[in-house]
Amino acid sequence: MHTLPSYHKIWKISYPIILSLLAQNIIAVTDTAFLGRVGEVELGASAIGGLFYYSLFILGFGFGTGAQILIGRRNGEKQFGEIGRIFDQTLYIFVVMGIVLLIVIKLWAPLFFSTFVSSPAIYDASVIFIQYRMWGLLFAFINVAFRAYYVGTTNTKLLTYSAIIMAVVNIFLDYCMIFGNFGFPEMGIAGAALASAISEGVSAAFFFIVAFLDKNTKKYQLFRFPKFDKEIVVKTWNISVFIMLQNFVSIGAWFAFFLIIEQIGERPLAISNIMRSIYMLLMLHIWAFSATTNTLVSNAIGEGFVKNVPAIIGRVNKISVLITLAVMLTAFAMPDFLIRIYTDDPLLVSGTRTVFYVVISALLPLALAVNWFSAVSGTANTKVALTIETTTIVLYLVYVYYITFVANASLTVIWTSEFVYSVLLGILSYFYIKSGRWQKIKV
Repeated sequence: MHTLPSYHKIWKISYPIILSLLAQNIIAVTDTAFLGRVGEVELGASAIGGLFYYSLFILGFGFGTGAQILIGRRNGEKQFGEIGRIFDQTLYIFVVMGIVLLIVIKLWAPLFFSTFVSSPAIYDASVIFIQYRMWGLLFAFINVAFRAYYVGTTNTKLLTYSAIIMAVVNIFLDYCMIFGNFGFPEMGIAGAALASAISEGVSAAFFFIVAFLDKNTKKYQLFRFPKFDKEIVVKTWNISVFIMLQNFVSIGAWFAFFLIIEQIGERPLAISNIMRSIYMLLMLHIWAFSATTNTLVSNAIGEGFVKNVPAIIGRVNKISVLITLAVMLTAFAMPDFLIRIYTDDPLLVSGTRTVFYVVISALLPLALAVNWFSAVSGTANTKVALTIETTTIVLYLVYVYYITFVANASLTVIWTSEFVYSVLLGILSYFYIKSGRWQKIKV
């Protein structure tokens, strides 16, 4: 990367990630939309159970991000054989991590929900959801390993195909298992959870089949399955541990947010789950450009062009902001259309509409903030990234707690917390990158 990556290259890396995230989020959209037709309890419980699952999944995702950073660095250094070693060792760790977390969920999830969930109906449905959803965790970790490999080598096209397959399988099984169509039993919220787990398994199978047939597998020396390599695992762990903690803190904040909302009622929880699903859907391109920033920064440093990093972030920001503005204007023109994907209940539609405009407006500062933050992780100084994220989250939760329980604010005002999060994250990350203190880090 002797020169700055062109806008075309940035887009070429980003758009398959956008499509893959879109397909993956269709799973969440489908689950929420179908369960919105089942009942408010199921809609709220899927948010609580889903976030609990995601809080554990994000630990593996953090380790995968560490592997991605190392793969990107080795790709920039043209040490292609090292990429396969990193990938194989990552698979070893994910198998062990998946088994351990399955045991944790089986033994401790009901106790956790009984401690923090006040509604008996929400508690029962959440436990049912997680007992089926947890079986997708190991497959999800395998998918993360492949994502790290493909993003780290800037070969993101296959992510799209995998995610499309996963989405199609999930939609079909949701329709069958939630409502009992095509001879399947009517399982309700359990059907949504099981459908998601199966779709992740299908996606993992697709990745293995394609990788075994891909000529690049030989180039990068994947699937050599050497003995456990402590050096690679420790190096990946040293980068990943702070990302894992950072991601856990981040999704934990979402979980805490929804537990706070659950305290004020089942309807606000249902509205917030609808709004969260819309928000996540409309920010997909933001996360895609974030991943692109991470891998471009990592590759640039690996090639020795550290001076290019701020300019790379600037270029990605320009594309991200333009697309974000287009997404926001489109969303503002059709709020009811988007909300009615999830529910036909007039009270839920009306309640969600009042929150909608505030949350969608928060997309713009988020588009800038996450790229600067992702660049911090891309420099491999993940300890600083954890510090930035933790500081932001603490202040964010203080704000949410105060306006909810002290100021007794409306649900709409509570959701202004998204602005607090984005602005703080962006400012702290920007000043760290501008400081240049990351330029001497070796991995």
